[in-house]
Amino acid sequence: MLELVDFGNNNNNHISPLDSVMLLGVTGRNAAGKTTIVEWFINQGWEGCSCSDAIRHWLRENGQEITRENLTQGGRTLRSEGGPGILAEMLLNRMNPKQNTIIDSIRTPDEVHVLRKRDDFLLLEVHVPLDIRWQRMQERARDGDPINYEIFLRQEDAEAVAEDSAGQALIATAELSDIIINNQGTLIQLYESLETLISTFNQKM
Repeated sequence: MLELVDFGNNNNNHISPLDSVMLLGVTGRNAAGKTTIVEWFINQGWEGCSCSDAIRHWLRENGQEITRENLTQGGRTLRSEGGPGILAEMLLNRMNPKQNTIIDSIRTPDEVHVLRKRDDFLLLEVHVPLDIRWQRMQERARDGDPINYEIFLRQEDAEAVAEDSAGQALIATAELSDIIINNQGTLIQLYESLETLISTFNQKM
């Protein structure tokens, strides 16, 4: 079976012992399987949330449609007004610190730095080659996904490196990961990998 879990890039490079609660964040490129992983943890009894929840709330308050383009621009606006780590700060302020929680779609290093205020935080990077992600995106046909390969590549470039502190920076965010999940296999393989990962957490608690 394909090995799906590796240690990540940051200097910790370990799964630190945890008392009884932990906070996980998930980062990765479009159609890498981030939401699938979050949903799996939710089915194990974890709380799930996303940095984009605050953006969705802001868009609704301003009468804007929930599209990928509006989410991206809304995130830039909120970061410009509240600082680059504002979305993560908003999540920390309202989450239950006594409940295992997983956060979907972390997109900037500043969000990671805010979440590391909790010493039980670990960042997961979900890695999938570009061609596989494009194929999966076509199969899922989610609203807001790019309709052709050229648009897909432009989105990839726009989200990879931030032009300023208000933009997305997925490459720099991934470099801060503690654990890498190589999700290029089957769904069953992914679930088996996550079972192995969570059993490691349980052994450390």
